[in-house]
Amino acid sequence: MPGFKPKFSISPKLAATLMRIEGARQAIQDLPITPSVLATLRETARLYSTHYSTMIEGNRLTQEEVAGVIGQQQHFPGRERDEKEVLGYYAALEKVEQLASSRTPVSERNIRTLHGLVMAEGRSKAGPTPYRDGQNVIRESRSRRIVYMPPEAKDVPALMKALVLWVAASQEDLLPCPLRAGIAHDQFATIHPYYDGNGRTARLLTTLILHSGGYNLKGLYSLEEYYARNLSAYYRALTIGPSHNYYMGRVEADISGWVEYFCDGLAESFENVRRRAEAAEMRGEQDRSGALRRLDPRQRKALDLFRRSNFIVSSDLGELFGISQRASRNILAAWVQEGFVVVEDPARKTRKYGLGPDFRALLF
Repeated sequence: MPGFKPKFSISPKLAATLMRIEGARQAIQDLPITPSVLATLRETARLYSTHYSTMIEGNRLTQEEVAGVIGQQQHFPGRERDEKEVLGYYAALEKVEQLASSRTPVSERNIRTLHGLVMAEGRSKAGPTPYRDGQNVIRESRSRRIVYMPPEAKDVPALMKALVLWVAASQEDLLPCPLRAGIAHDQFATIHPYYDGNGRTARLLTTLILHSGGYNLKGLYSLEEYYARNLSAYYRALTIGPSHNYYMGRVEADISGWVEYFCDGLAESFENVRRRAEAAEMRGEQDRSGALRRLDPRQRKALDLFRRSNFIVSSDLGELFGISQRASRNILAAWVQEGFVVVEDPARKTRKYGLGPDFRALLF
């Protein structure tokens, strides 16, 4: 089977949209955002992505309910499947961030792992899942008419291999990352390699390519929200070619319309983040990323303890890191020397520690 060669063109409008994306991206990188505000906005973006991506597939949980499920604070009888979908997508988003931060190349195994998380409640043991072994079709929800018939199962492995090879080759050829991500999204949806979870996995693959290519915007945007606000436009943009059959036109269709739609959404999402970041700057919030960089990974994680309480004890640290009391006390002693924490109550058995004065600003 021949390699994947997408058919598209870069119109003046698309070129201008790519410039909008780059302008917003650079502006956001240069804007100061406090670590605490950054953490809050990043978590909000994850929740938005989870809510809207699962909502597209028919999930009935509201945005507030999604937050409750992820925080393990709420349970909704009768909606267990919706809860599992939410947990799975959120876990897959976290996996995307891990893969991107480690600069792991896009591979079939990674795509399968993301799909496994999507379909298995987000359990970390979810491993690579096989592609479908039979034909599936996409039907219109009300009339049940066939709107798309994907390629036969026997062709799926070769098509997926070609897609992954194209992603790597297009990066080497310096194809702009937004185009690479948008084209990969469309081709994955076109192949439809699984019986279920294709839409969610396609959106996760898109996010992985963007984040790996330096378009993560500190994790502050949700492209899924753009899709969900106008689902008919999303599906219309993905409906390409003269026939609903993969072998009767879809495989050779010009996808310029989809690429423009995708990049419009990316530009809009980036500009929304830019406006929020600029508003934060105007409120006088200062970037304290220098102080944050002075902390090691354990100290950064310990900040969460101080966000919940003014003081901590060694058992709090032991529970957080799963270490012994003795190890906790040794770590705290070292932190006192570094100025990260100060002794607030010197009682031997219940010694309390507060955050050092140079780091308290990181909590706000």
